Amino acid sequence: MHVSSILSAVGLASLALAGPVQVAERQATKLRIMPLGDSITEITCWRALVWDQLAEAGLASQVQYVGSQNSNPQNCKPATANWDQHHEGHSGWLAIDIANSYLTNWLKSTPADIVMFMLGTNDVFRGRTTDDIIAAYTKMVNIMRAANPKTKIIVDLVIPLSLGSNSAIQALNARIPAWAKGLNSTDSPIVIADCYTGFSTSDLRDGVHPSLSGDKIIASRVGPLLLEYVKQSLGK
Repeated sequence: MHVSSILSAVGLASLALAGPVQVAERQATKLRIMPLGDSITEITCWRALVWDQLAEAGLASQVQYVGSQNSNPQNCKPATANWDQHHEGHSGWLAIDIANSYLTNWLKSTPADIVMFMLGTNDVFRGRTTDDIIAAYTKMVNIMRAANPKTKIIVDLVIPLSLGSNSAIQALNARIPAWAKGLNSTDSPIVIADCYTGFSTSDLRDGVHPSLSGDKIIASRVGPLLLEYVKQSLGK
């Protein structure tokens, strides 16, 4: 057996024998990943598919998803049966409201080392301007860094919609690269997962949310970036 496998087995065995306080302490040493978003995070399966990528890379025992939610509304059935279902996805919520009223307390309750988010769809639906959404993104990054100055961030380009015009989604996505570059730092890097390019409206199940094919596209764009962050953080 490979040395790392032996160490993992020993760690799991000792965790099983530990008391509640010891379990909490050991879990706290895991790298904490927050899936943050709206319904495209909450009621979809891409985060389950990304967990499969972590498992396939042999990293699942060293990381955990974090967030106030612990749910699997779509009854996702990834290859990893015991995938971590914690997240901070909230159906119908705006980036603006999350930035102004909620994210600070979420990060106090469930601190994160890595945050990956796709937000803005509901803001667009409700007529919020691109400037307002980008300002909310900036506020969120500032909140993340206040909670953890070394937070690594993945921001997704927003997937297209088949309901109405995509011009506002396209305008938001066009602003994200320069925005991310302007806020990028060595201690708290920001990378972009391009979930828009090559994502067809046929990959939506209801005009808004991804079908399984759409989930696979999102996972294929987010997963490799997350794996790189995880490996960097764990010194691999």
